[in-house]
Amino acid sequence: MNIENETLPSSAAKGNQSYTEADTAINPIKNSITADTEIRDKLLRARIKLLGNILGKVIKSQVGESAFDAVEKLRTGYLQLEQAENPALQAELTEFIESQSAKELAPIIRAFNLYFSLVNLAEEEHQYHERQSQLKSEGPFWTGSVLNTIGELKAQGLDAGQVQTLLNKLHYIPVFTAHPTESKRRAVMDNLRRIFLDIGALNEADTYNNKYVKDSIYQMLEMQIQVLWQTDEVRRQKPTVEDEIRNGIYYFRQSLFDAVPEVYRYMERAIAKHYPDDNIETPNFLSFGSWIGGDRDGNPFVTHNTTVQALLLQSRAVIYEYQQRVLDLGSKLTHSRFISPISQDVIQRSENADDHLIAAVFKKRPERFKDEPYRRLLALIHGKLQQNIEYLEARIDDDPIDKSHFAYHSESDFLDDLELIHHSLCSHGDENVANAELKDLIRLVKTFGFYLMRLDIRQESTVHTEAVADLFSHLGVDYKSLREKEKLDILAQHVASATIIDIQHLALDDMTKEVLEVFNVVREMRKDISEKAFNNYVISMTHEASHIMEVLFLAHQVGLAGYNAGKPYCDIQIAPLFETIVDLEHIVPVTQALFENDTYKALLEASGNQQEIMLGYSDSAKDGGNLSSAWGLYVAQQQIMVLADEHGVDCRLFHGRGGTVGRGGGPTHFAILSQPTGTVRGSIKFTEQGEVLSNKYSNTETAMYELSLGVTGLMKASTGVVQSQVKDNPEYFEVMQKLAKDGEACFRKLTDDTEGFFNFFYEATPVTEIGLLNIGSRPSHRKKGNLSKSSIRAIPWIFGWAQARLTFPAWQGTGYALDNWIEQHGDAQLKEMYQNWPFFRALVSNIQMALTKTDLDIGAQYSLLGQNQQVAQTVYTLIADEYKRAEQRILEISCNQTLMADTPSLALSLSRRNPYLVPLNNIQIALLRRYKSDQISEEEKALWLPELLNSINAIAAGLRNTG
Repeated sequence: MNIENETLPSSAAKGNQSYTEADTAINPIKNSITADTEIRDKLLRARIKLLGNILGKVIKSQVGESAFDAVEKLRTGYLQLEQAENPALQAELTEFIESQSAKELAPIIRAFNLYFSLVNLAEEEHQYHERQSQLKSEGPFWTGSVLNTIGELKAQGLDAGQVQTLLNKLHYIPVFTAHPTESKRRAVMDNLRRIFLDIGALNEADTYNNKYVKDSIYQMLEMQIQVLWQTDEVRRQKPTVEDEIRNGIYYFRQSLFDAVPEVYRYMERAIAKHYPDDNIETPNFLSFGSWIGGDRDGNPFVTHNTTVQALLLQSRAVIYEYQQRVLDLGSKLTHSRFISPISQDVIQRSENADDHLIAAVFKKRPERFKDEPYRRLLALIHGKLQQNIEYLEARIDDDPIDKSHFAYHSESDFLDDLELIHHSLCSHGDENVANAELKDLIRLVKTFGFYLMRLDIRQESTVHTEAVADLFSHLGVDYKSLREKEKLDILAQHVASATIIDIQHLALDDMTKEVLEVFNVVREMRKDISEKAFNNYVISMTHEASHIMEVLFLAHQVGLAGYNAGKPYCDIQIAPLFETIVDLEHIVPVTQALFENDTYKALLEASGNQQEIMLGYSDSAKDGGNLSSAWGLYVAQQQIMVLADEHGVDCRLFHGRGGTVGRGGGPTHFAILSQPTGTVRGSIKFTEQGEVLSNKYSNTETAMYELSLGVTGLMKASTGVVQSQVKDNPEYFEVMQKLAKDGEACFRKLTDDTEGFFNFFYEATPVTEIGLLNIGSRPSHRKKGNLSKSSIRAIPWIFGWAQARLTFPAWQGTGYALDNWIEQHGDAQLKEMYQNWPFFRALVSNIQMALTKTDLDIGAQYSLLGQNQQVAQTVYTLIADEYKRAEQRILEISCNQTLMADTPSLALSLSRRNPYLVPLNNIQIALLRRYKSDQISEEEKALWLPELLNSINAIAAGLRNTG
């Protein structure tokens, strides 16, 4: 693609006017940025221009001049329309799109899709390059850098003891899910990783102006973009759950095994700089969770066998990584016992190993490395890990073998061997050697164990209720007819009993058997893989305290919880998930009933006295809108922490955030800082999914940055652990309560009360076709054939509207609520809230980003796809009017001239994409019109479907999010 005269959306040159003059004249975003931002953006534009030109060259070589000319016609034509209305040109471009066959549209869509991938990559590498430059020049550093954060804590007066206390409380837990929002294939991501590294190498070559190296890199880039052009963007088959498990593991191999130790090094360097005379230890504060293979809510393909497979695959992946690192260490720790005073414990452990293990490892050379004890012990460690891998692979291949007694029985035994070597190295003056690769490996083992990610199990509450009712029916009890208190009493009575219901000869429902098998898997895999293999059992759609007690009852059935010799024990932690607006309002009575139940409280204390509460952002936002959801979640967090304190329970909040603002997403650092004061106490757990995973963790360099941003946000938000915090202004709460109420009313007027709204949604957006994209194993609706708001999942709900460039789920009701408040009270207090309240500022900032991704002109074109145009235009007008209100009021209270003026780099990034999204949206509209038409045959529809799916993929890449 030829982008020589291009930087920002409206940069097509007018006559001989330069692109700089054109941009300044017509682009308000560019006018609002600083000179420093402009200089930095110019460097990025140069890199994008290079990649665009290489892509143009590849298009010509691969599919010919005609395809290249078609891409250029649309690109330049829509750029001109960005500058000025031209009905004749608009009609010409529409006619051109309509005249293209499916075969002719394919390379056009591919070109734009690949261009977005390259732009995203260039921006990511540019940001990394900027951070490296800041580090080399010793600042100023980016907001949320570890160096800055530790410096800020010292400036606030925290002494070494307080910092140590804060670090000891720190626990940052991203949880990977397979929610189907990732439309990028692993093969594509692998190719993009290679291009990312080459762009970095090009920056280095630019520094030294090495023409030979630069020419070589240009050739490599062309070759890689050429391969990328020939690689399928979309999966041809729907992924299985096992595919999703492997996708989750991919990010650890790709980046996280290298990124995690670096995050700890960031922390150690920052502490050494700001607290040089204090002996502050850096404890382990990172761990990872997963729902992939454990989340069976609404996914019939996740069974108890799937859960076993997930743990086996995870365990194999992490142990294999350890084995490779042990092999590498063996080639580096070549100390001779005749030169170094190596500890006797190391020497004895390396010499006194079992003869059979020695034979297996050293074959016919049993005396190998006798004089190099570290190498010998590491070789034996490698051999023991090999036994673990062979056991796991046999189980994965459904050909199980007994675990060798040489294999490690737990991660703690492996860790003990590594720490023995570390202590020995430190004892003879090689502390710097010990704290290099060996310490990195120790950090990995403490972070990942033998399980890689701690697996959560998730199931919907009614499934447990049915299973419990089935079991009790064989005792003559009509469980479902009982009142709530009666349910709690009978469940507690059975959990406290030493006996269980004998199910051996009972004719149980198939689902009851499956539910019990899941609990059996939890029990067995804790023994087989690790006691830490599982984290929490999450209950979605929790409405009553009995829903939690039902899970405890089922766990008791298989021996995971109960009483042993009169003492309570509990090897399972249960997390209720509160999802809807109504559920959030009931969070206190439900949880209070649990804490006041003697049996539950006793088992909770036996399990560590930590109650995890999960908050659902996606469904609450879909239910009542973003304003109502955000405020409901804020209030619920405050209330539940007060309740937990009253009952002496350690409460950890688990945030079920999506990728987009409409699903509770947004920048992690600021999201943590915007939590209610006093509710973040060192530990936080949250979901990461789909495009968020690939955006954050496809490259080691970005993964380090993202993890450190999250950790520093957690540290700042948790300072109340060691010092008093300023409480939030209660006057702000009253304002927010009113805004949330009005916002919800406006949102429900559109989504619940507008006749024909959901018919319009399915007609005017590609939401139905999104279900045909092979990006996830889980169905897009909770109930087959039910197309209501309660049935559709939050991801396709957001995904569908985003494709039509109507991102109203993130802001509908905002303008109405702000308008009402300002008309009655003026804007002074809202401006004060924006300046002084992190929650409100983060909320408004996220809404600005969603507003920026809206394009009412494009949305109007999608609205014409509605079969009932009276309904279609009613819906569209409600959305468009609210957009205008929201934009006006948000600019007013933020005192900005343009949306996102506070984040100019991000504003430029979004603005840069729009001219390339517009042609894609117009292509998609034409494809939807054809595909949804009753006038064409199924065979003809089948011709258009692949390109429609490719257009969905391409627009998602341009917006940088799906659901």
